[in-house]
Amino acid sequence: MNHIFVTAHFISYFYVPKKLQMQPDFEQLKAQLEGDLFIDNVQRVLYSTDASQYKELPLAVTRPKNKEDIKKIIDFARKNGTSVIPRGAGTSLAGQVVGPGIVVDVSKYMNRIVEFNEKENYVIIEPGVVLAELNLFLAKYGLQFGPETSTANRCVMGGMLGNNSCGLHSLVYGSVREHILEVDAVLSDGSETTFKALTKDEFKAKLNGNPNQLEKAIYQNINQLLSDENNQKEIRDKFPDPKLTRRNMGYAIDVLLDSAVFTKGGETFNFCKLLAGSEGTLAFSTRLKLNVIPLPPKHKGLVCAHFETLEESLHGNLVALKYKPTAIELMDDPVMQAAKQNREQNKNRWFVKGDPGAMLMIEFSFETEKELSETAAALEKELREAKLGYHFPLITGEDKIKRVWALRTAGLGLLSNIPGDRKGVPGIEDTAVHPEYLPEYIADFKKVLKKLGLESIYYAHIATGEIHFRPLINFKDPGDVQLFDTLMNEVAALVKKYRGSMSGEHGDGRVRGKFIPYMLGEKNYELIRSVKKAWDPDNIFNPGKIVDTPPITESLRVIPGKAIPEFDTQFDFSNYNGYFRSIEKCNGSGDCRKSDKIGGTMCPTFMATRDEDKTTRGRANILREFLYSSEKEQAFDHKEIYDILNLCISCKACKSECPSNVDMAKLKAEFLQHYYDIHGIPLRSKLIAYLPRLNRLAMVFQPLSNWMMNLSVTKKMVGFSADRNVPALSKITLNRWTSKGIHQPETAPKGKVYLFNDEFTNYNESDIGIKAILLLTKLGYEVQIPATLESGRTFLSKGLVKTSKKIATANVERLKDIITKETPLVGIEPSAILAFRDEYPDLVDAELQAAAKQLGENALLFEEFMAAEIEKGNIQQSQFTNQEKQILLHGHCQQKAVASTEPSKKILSFPANYTVEEIPSGCCGMAGSFGYEKEHYELSMKIGEMVLFPAVRETRAETIISAPGTSCRHQIKDGTDRKAMHPVEVLYEALLN
Repeated sequence: MNHIFVTAHFISYFYVPKKLQMQPDFEQLKAQLEGDLFIDNVQRVLYSTDASQYKELPLAVTRPKNKEDIKKIIDFARKNGTSVIPRGAGTSLAGQVVGPGIVVDVSKYMNRIVEFNEKENYVIIEPGVVLAELNLFLAKYGLQFGPETSTANRCVMGGMLGNNSCGLHSLVYGSVREHILEVDAVLSDGSETTFKALTKDEFKAKLNGNPNQLEKAIYQNINQLLSDENNQKEIRDKFPDPKLTRRNMGYAIDVLLDSAVFTKGGETFNFCKLLAGSEGTLAFSTRLKLNVIPLPPKHKGLVCAHFETLEESLHGNLVALKYKPTAIELMDDPVMQAAKQNREQNKNRWFVKGDPGAMLMIEFSFETEKELSETAAALEKELREAKLGYHFPLITGEDKIKRVWALRTAGLGLLSNIPGDRKGVPGIEDTAVHPEYLPEYIADFKKVLKKLGLESIYYAHIATGEIHFRPLINFKDPGDVQLFDTLMNEVAALVKKYRGSMSGEHGDGRVRGKFIPYMLGEKNYELIRSVKKAWDPDNIFNPGKIVDTPPITESLRVIPGKAIPEFDTQFDFSNYNGYFRSIEKCNGSGDCRKSDKIGGTMCPTFMATRDEDKTTRGRANILREFLYSSEKEQAFDHKEIYDILNLCISCKACKSECPSNVDMAKLKAEFLQHYYDIHGIPLRSKLIAYLPRLNRLAMVFQPLSNWMMNLSVTKKMVGFSADRNVPALSKITLNRWTSKGIHQPETAPKGKVYLFNDEFTNYNESDIGIKAILLLTKLGYEVQIPATLESGRTFLSKGLVKTSKKIATANVERLKDIITKETPLVGIEPSAILAFRDEYPDLVDAELQAAAKQLGENALLFEEFMAAEIEKGNIQQSQFTNQEKQILLHGHCQQKAVASTEPSKKILSFPANYTVEEIPSGCCGMAGSFGYEKEHYELSMKIGEMVLFPAVRETRAETIISAPGTSCRHQIKDGTDRKAMHPVEVLYEALLN
């Protein structure tokens, strides 16, 4: 019976008869579009989810290039009886962009800033412009767009309009509704119009003599609804408290009612205020005209008030509001504890004292530093007198404030790190009540949780009465699914008691639309439905959102009661209860969609292409869905997964930059091993994996080998790009150079170092290894090279995990008794030495894991060792030249993800007159063998061209380019014709005598 149930799910998920019937039409539409159209299962699966718990396979996916494309898609949908689902970054938490129609992704192409008027303070943009990128542009003029969501580095402005987004500073900036001036839109009949502020006379003109019949009907509908006194009373009596700024239930007819057309002394009428929060259900926006405002005063500070309990913080919030802050954000203990498990966010906890039960991050902005310090002191004084809180650090400085906010905004992703199937799910996370009611509201809410046997996380926008609750629910358990439904109903009653809103900023979508009739009354609900009918009579635009929504427990990502697949793996995934649950750590928040303009490393292939299938989220979605729904005897036998993972360059950035710590490189390697077990290992993958062992043979014929490897015919046979220079073998291996022993310091050594002779240094860059030994010995250290195998990096990169496991086991066995804190293992190539720290503990068997972990802790990058010795005073500045040198540093991806570039910067700037600047680049694009492979060469160079290559080209010839990674140095050479040096080489040349 269970087999039949699962089979039915597979058919319903991957087989859509309507899609097959419409195939000829789709091909015709595809030919008409300037943009893209996809009907394959992979793309449809990629767009079947967002950041909510919902999943529904769309009919097709389109990426329009312009307004004309959008009109053609709408026309097609109308003629074929389907729907259009506008989509941006896909960060929706209420299932707004999940549905069975045609997904229209505006983020790839429709992302231009069309016009900027500094004098009149407005900007005109396309809907796919990312908020943070818009603000980077505006900052040059001292301006900004006010509302700022926690997803600012990837969310698009069209989505912000659809949700009427608010964000961190809504206390002073309000929501998008307060800043949207005009919207160019395509209506459901394909006609075009512009919505903007209208005088009474202009409004009347829209009602009479309007040549656009649908637009005329839209204005007539709202005029009829809001002119009725009974409707007016019903709206004013039943809609959320007007004092509550975060209220987004249904359509904003209450806001339009307060306009001058219907209320004396009101603001001018503007349908843009209705479109804000309409979730793409009324019209398709093609251009937005936005109001922009000055940047806040320069003197900013955060009072990070520590409280023993959540309840204390609720009362502390009311005290803080009296001091007119620009923002107050809440974090509770579970979120702060989860941050400890995230390498990137753990560094951002530097200001946290002890383990507070809750924290308020209270931001102030003033014209003078004196005002800031005096206000912070007065606030602290009042809180202490009220016996609220125990620690009140004032954080100032742009970089430090940015790190504190990064910790707060990572909250959603961090919650995915909680092990187990119970996760903090969206649903009641968007409720809002007036701040003065929060203490009583939370007390009542906790009673509901206690009654239902649930726990919750609390964080976010406490200043405006919206706390994101995240109750822990397991949708795999049918009992928890029912519990979720019960919880939603209980909380709705509670919110209504305080005349709050179920939707504060995340929208109704399909998770909260059900509650509109209860919250606002049946009559108001029918008014809202009539608005939808007037605007969209054929139900083309994003149906099933806000009104006429499906049951909230349907179309979940998982099937309640269905067991998840369990796999025997080479890597140890037990920390997260197995391989599949490690994939499920991705909650869809889309942190991997930030562009190169934003910074960071994750995710380089997306940065270069802006394609969803080249994000960590996209890869996780494909892994999860194909493994979960697979009917094959061997679940890993899916070429769709293989093809998607092919463009993951294993940079490891997601392991640190993704708040959920999704380690796609590890997931990819494990998948490839299983796939190869079924299909065999491709020849090129085998050649690259075994390259260190092949090089041993090639060294015998070294000059000939170098000549042959760079022949076009050889590259073609291997599958390398003809435009690449294959790394040459050194004249002598490092092993051979040290075979007669290493000359040790003449005086008593300062310490003993085991230098790991990795496979790249040994065969391809032994000159760097030799310089490392000479440098260390001249600085007074005894150097030995232990007998080890290669690191296994080439095998890992190609998915030969079984062989990697053997190598890791052998190396741990050989080194565990000699490597200690006092006698560390020091490595030159980051990708090789960091394998000891990152992969080895999860590769070896259980009985060796403790030893592997200890070995990893004492396996150091060359820069880490040098920086530590400088800190101890064992290395003196006087030992190096005092000549002036400028150095431009490019850090290695895995160094950034697993270690840090700080030691590199520290040692490179150690000589008295050496200055270092780090290039704000992510991945160089080479990524081991990736950039050599002919089908990846173009993408590899495109990644390099984003930041790295231009930065190198702009430097003076005498500037030293430094890069710790061997692949990075080759990429820099191929892309800019500049030679990059390892930090070893830079310091060796700087050493006196």
